Amino acid sequence: MPQQRAFWKGYLKLSLVTCRVTMTPAVTAAAKLRFRNVDRRTGHQVVSEYVDAENGKPVEEEDQLKGFPRGEGDYVLFEDEELDDVALESTRTIDIEQFVPASSIGWIWYDKPHYLAPADEVSEEAFSVIREATAKTGTAGIARLVLNRREHPVLLLPRGKGMIVWTLRFGDEVRDAENLFSAAGKAKPSGKALSMMRKVIAERMEKWSPEMVTDPVEARLHDIIRARRKGKKKAPQPQKREPAPESNVIDIMSALRKSLSSERRSPRR
Repeated sequence: MPQQRAFWKGYLKLSLVTCRVTMTPAVTAAAKLRFRNVDRRTGHQVVSEYVDAENGKPVEEEDQLKGFPRGEGDYVLFEDEELDDVALESTRTIDIEQFVPASSIGWIWYDKPHYLAPADEVSEEAFSVIREATAKTGTAGIARLVLNRREHPVLLLPRGKGMIVWTLRFGDEVRDAENLFSAAGKAKPSGKALSMMRKVIAERMEKWSPEMVTDPVEARLHDIIRARRKGKKKAPQPQKREPAPESNVIDIMSALRKSLSSERRSPRR
């Protein structure tokens, strides 16, 4: 697999220590299948274009502005350059403003991960000092960074010889769970039921592997595409899914006993 090119280059700054860094997305969807819209009648690809909502005429890219609606057909207009100017220093500098205990950030605040690495040999020493000090203290750095013309709060965590930059969700994006969970927590499981459920979990315990999160739908689509390329109308049929089980909340002890018995008889997946 070819090395991923850095999509962001800038500086990592902590107090008076600064070094040049590169950032690369830690995840990718490039391998996913991409379908295009096709005209059923002609077999030609269907393309989309921006048109004027009133007269239906196409609008060229150079004639398009960003607009914030303030009324019916009335917009506050922005040029692209104006939006770029709002970004200020955080466009090219990750300035670590404060630190928090790494374990204090709940997973729900994590958004998208990126790999951060020193850009050159000159920057390696300063970068390694920041990384190792963060690792030794069990902390995470909090900074701000402009990506795609939006400023995001970011979290910096050490990882191996580099660091992970997580964009964080904004405070108003995470809903309060208290109202949703208010009805939960009233019923307490019996000690016996809890002990049996722990045994069920132990029977299914495995070492983590990326193979646990493969996409069966993607694999099935690839089978169909391969079959049709060979001129076959049908691809091998997948195994039928078992019907959804009925609720067994009332007879939980019986369900647990059957689960344990089934787990011990079944081969490991």
